[in-house]
Amino acid sequence: MPYEAKKFEHVVGMQGFSDQLLKDHFTLYQGYVTNFNKLDETLMGMEKAGVFGTPEFAELNRRLGWEFNGMRLHELYFDNLTKEPRKIDEKSALYAAIVKEFGSYDMWEKDFVSMGAMRGIGWVVLYHDVAAERLFNVWVNEHDVGHMAGAVPLLVMDVFEHAYIRDYGIARKEYVAKFMANIDWAAVERRYSQAS
Repeated sequence: MPYEAKKFEHVVGMQGFSDQLLKDHFTLYQGYVTNFNKLDETLMGMEKAGVFGTPEFAELNRRLGWEFNGMRLHELYFDNLTKEPRKIDEKSALYAAIVKEFGSYDMWEKDFVSMGAMRGIGWVVLYHDVAAERLFNVWVNEHDVGHMAGAVPLLVMDVFEHAYIRDYGIARKEYVAKFMANIDWAAVERRYSQAS
């Protein structure tokens, strides 16, 4: 069954993000959904035809994870943003976990923001390793390199140029600051509770 692109109009009008930037970003996300569906259909056809062990089969399978993660990471990214910013609830289990892992909320934020400002393209993800009850800020290079197997993404920040260059040029730190100001902590806390 093909995947359908989700709608994220709830973030249009968000402070620090132009409507055109967001609409362009939605279009890029929809491309990941479309490309995943095409690849999935092609691979299912190859499997039914018994076409295994070919260079085409290998490369299409390698590309499948790229398209899938591009789709999912964008969904998580848009879903953890809001035009009505909410601060993290200092009485929440997530806040307590952040303080336990990083020493303080401020230290976590400094680490997360610093990773977002690093040179390179990719994502910054606050992961919850449910098995060890630990939190990690992780750099994900591209969409398919750097994920922590079995860990749940709680907060996702896109740091590919398409996420900010229209509005901020190369001033990535300004984009990261606006991202941090527009986090929907209720969504992030919900992900943490569902994973715990």
